[in-house]
Amino acid sequence: MYITDKWEGTEYFNIQTFKFVEFYVSNAKQVVHFYRTVFGFKPYAYCGPETGVVTHVSYVLKNKKIFFVFTTPLSSTHTGSDWIKKHGDGIRDVAFSVLDVKKCYNSAIKRGAISNSSPIITNDKNGSFGCASIKTYGDNIHSFIDDSDYKGLWAPKFVKLNLPDVSYKNTQLILIDHIVGNVEWDKMDYWREYYEKVFGFSTFVRFGEGDISTKYSALKSVVLRSKNWKIKLPINEPAKGLKKSQIEEYLDFHEGAGVQHIAILTDDIIESISSLKQNGVEFLDIPDTYYDNLIDRVGGIDEDIKKLKDLSILVDRDESGYLLQIFTKPIQDRPTLFIEIIQRKGSQGFGQGNFQALFESIEKEQEERGNL
Repeated sequence: MYITDKWEGTEYFNIQTFKFVEFYVSNAKQVVHFYRTVFGFKPYAYCGPETGVVTHVSYVLKNKKIFFVFTTPLSSTHTGSDWIKKHGDGIRDVAFSVLDVKKCYNSAIKRGAISNSSPIITNDKNGSFGCASIKTYGDNIHSFIDDSDYKGLWAPKFVKLNLPDVSYKNTQLILIDHIVGNVEWDKMDYWREYYEKVFGFSTFVRFGEGDISTKYSALKSVVLRSKNWKIKLPINEPAKGLKKSQIEEYLDFHEGAGVQHIAILTDDIIESISSLKQNGVEFLDIPDTYYDNLIDRVGGIDEDIKKLKDLSILVDRDESGYLLQIFTKPIQDRPTLFIEIIQRKGSQGFGQGNFQALFESIEKEQEERGNL
């Protein structure tokens, strides 16, 4: 590993934070029930035939500052139909909140971004709503959203989503910390340069195969971030190993590059994981030996080690503090997308000290699927 963050990035336009993550799914009505009862999201907004949208339905769920959008095509002509056929359920759009969509879009295109949709500014009784999008790795996109002058619930043609109450434990989730993409062999630096050139993001840290490896497999990773630290985008690629890496398995099942996982921030990871497990979330198993001499490795922490061990929560420390993290098993049948829950206590890192234990746990799952 080496830190490369010696400059703050140029940032050619005003990019503020993650706005939402949009999933393409084959049955949004059922997926919405899962994310409500398991991850504690609440109904927020909806569009579909009832609101004048005939091509698809989209359900917006909210948990504190996190917005997930679940979209299902209503015909084979919708872009999402081919996307789902190829990739299965997964993340299509990582959207950013910006000021002045036209300026952001034109600035990005000028520096080499590939257009997905040109700016559309909608003015109605609720004000002005702007959106545009560019392509990124695989079949994914980044939307630019400016709703700073829009007083409506979510976006034009969306109405309040009313659903029956469901029972679940409060999961204490707050906001998106980072979103990780997996790309093909030797494409990591291509996309690093893309984000540096198009957005003006800075490269924060870089991990080589010696940092992220086991005796069987390895990967490389680079982390890009916005100037305000609110957007962090790690990018992984496979590295040579004795057997198939988790990145190769992802690329095989996803049939190309895409979003590997979303890291969600909590301010009480013990409470979060206790609730999520009661709600039915399956997490990766961590060997008990990981907790032997944990304090010697990471120093003093506020949490009870026994509780961390019981919940399989990992701990890592850097020069700024420490973090706690845990990873779900894949949240669909294809072993692709999963979710990380993370609590930061000063650390801005990504848990390098946990890579060995984490990857051995992932390899155990791969072996059970016959893919190691």
